[in-house]
Amino acid sequence: MTQHFMHLQPVYFNLVKSGAKTVELRAWDEKRKQIKPDDEIVFRTDGTTDTITVRVKYLIVAYDFIELFDMVDVKKTGFESVEIALQTMEPFYSRADQHKTGVVGIGIELVR
Repeated sequence: MTQHFMHLQPVYFNLVKSGAKTVELRAWDEKRKQIKPDDEIVFRTDGTTDTITVRVKYLIVAYDFIELFDMVDVKKTGFESVEIALQTMEPFYSRADQHKTGVVGIGIELVR
């Protein structure tokens, strides 16, 4: 079991903390390729020293977020709709970047 560290914006940090967000979206880059099921991720957010530790349950790799949302319920990612999710994610991961690296949905559960 390996422990990884990631940053989350406060709204998504709180959704993970409440248990409402159970899939984290990221680029399938070299850092994320190190993550395996049963690893832990420690999330941090701005303006606080709070952390949340989650266990990785599964990884779903896709070409882009459009393809990923065919495999993952968008509501598990903290978004109300695919359209909102795509609008929110594209400033972080352009369509060209998504196609270059791929994307991953990281299934998570809180560590109590």
